[in-house]
Amino acid sequence: MKSRFQKVVKLAIISLYLIFLAGSVVRMTGSGMGCPDWPKCFGHYIPPTSESQITWKPNTEFKKGFIIIKDETLFVAEHDLRTAAKFNIKNWKKYTKHDYNKFNKYHTWTEYINRLVSVLAGFVFLFLIYGAYKNRKKDKRIPILAYTAFFLMLFEAWLGKTVVDSNLTPTIITIHMVVGLIIIALLLWLQFIVTNNKKVYKYNSLFNKLLIASVIFSLIQIAMGTQVRQFIDEQVKLYGFENKNYSLMNPSFKFYFHRSFTIAIVLVNLGLLYLNQLKNLGYKLVNWIVFLIFLETITGILMYYADIPFGTQTVHLLAGAILFGLQFYLWLQASVASRS
Repeated sequence: MKSRFQKVVKLAIISLYLIFLAGSVVRMTGSGMGCPDWPKCFGHYIPPTSESQITWKPNTEFKKGFIIIKDETLFVAEHDLRTAAKFNIKNWKKYTKHDYNKFNKYHTWTEYINRLVSVLAGFVFLFLIYGAYKNRKKDKRIPILAYTAFFLMLFEAWLGKTVVDSNLTPTIITIHMVVGLIIIALLLWLQFIVTNNKKVYKYNSLFNKLLIASVIFSLIQIAMGTQVRQFIDEQVKLYGFENKNYSLMNPSFKFYFHRSFTIAIVLVNLGLLYLNQLKNLGYKLVNWIVFLIFLETITGILMYYADIPFGTQTVHLLAGAILFGLQFYLWLQASVASRS
């Protein structure tokens, strides 16, 4: 049963990173408002594939809750109806949460697939809490970590709705991202507990202190990165997706902090690499962490100097989430070394 539960935990971790991947694609393509409502999309369980499906037309049936676009304004059907020759405002109410200009099926389906990935992850988490309950007597921390991760996933789902309703408010997006990282940490902790790896690493006080600093620095950098990303989104709305060269025109202090803070992150993690080699501590994850930091730096430079090439945003965000996960797991390994 324990080996089966290990697989469920791994699957939950993978599903969570798939959510990060899907979310990063949504941000990269500017599809965050591809569906103006939640959990449905334009009032449909299966999103529309053409604008004609959500455009008001005479002598056409619409079900209650369906959202249409008329004169660049969103309207919701008050009840099941069949339209007459002229638009009757009494049958509709304005969907005031968003100003909608043009339907884009690619944005709509990108956002919809992002939601599907989250739903599938939700089923995985149901198996997770069931397995945690079955293994509750083996380690009291197992159900605590699993249930906490599950309830935070529910909180994330509510936050996802809030993000849509708030029209992508930067603060809520940042909270959404940070909570996702907390869930990753909980699942990795759970994975660490149920893994049969009993290897004990060498303890080094300076290494552990630098490691704690690297985890904190990554959290700060990722949170600040969501704010920078929101600034880019606003610039894209202002100048158009085809004018990405204007995305970082007159950036705020947050951008310069995010860019310059990379130096501190690189130095701290190079310090970890140096100590790991010098003291022969045996932490293999350090090499992967340095590689991901290099990847993060390269993609960051490309986004700034090459007008955000396609795919760099996705790699940048996903690498940051994986980096945090590896740093946290390395901290778990180092904690065992310190106790032993």
